[in-house]
Amino acid sequence: MLRALALLALTAHPALAGSVVAVRAIRAQTVVTAADLDIAEEDAPGAVTDIMAIVGLETKVTLYPGRPILPSQLGPPALVERNQVVRMVFKDGPLAISTDGRTLDRGGEGERIRVMNLGSRQIVTGAVAADGSIEVGP
Repeated sequence: MLRALALLALTAHPALAGSVVAVRAIRAQTVVTAADLDIAEEDAPGAVTDIMAIVGLETKVTLYPGRPILPSQLGPPALVERNQVVRMVFKDGPLAISTDGRTLDRGGEGERIRVMNLGSRQIVTGAVAADGSIEVGP
């Protein structure tokens, strides 16, 4: 049994050697599913090689069939859209201040986007939190 596993590990499996490609055109701002992807025989430098690593991510640009997918073409699914009113939160130790703001960009969890404070009209940059609020501060 161990010998068969060792032999299997040493032999190159064609599905594991190539780059991930789209099987159809996938428009920007679309969440990627496993049905959208396949493995090409060629291994493109810098391209994604694991389908499961990108399932559930959102495309930043249109992906074309047969072309290798690069990590920079994908990101987390957007939680906030442009021009959406969101809660801005500033936290520093025990101090917490919150107010409403309008997003100037769209973004997913952890991404930094610009937000306009509706009270002061000042534009600040903050990180999108899991609940869709924007964390601003030092």
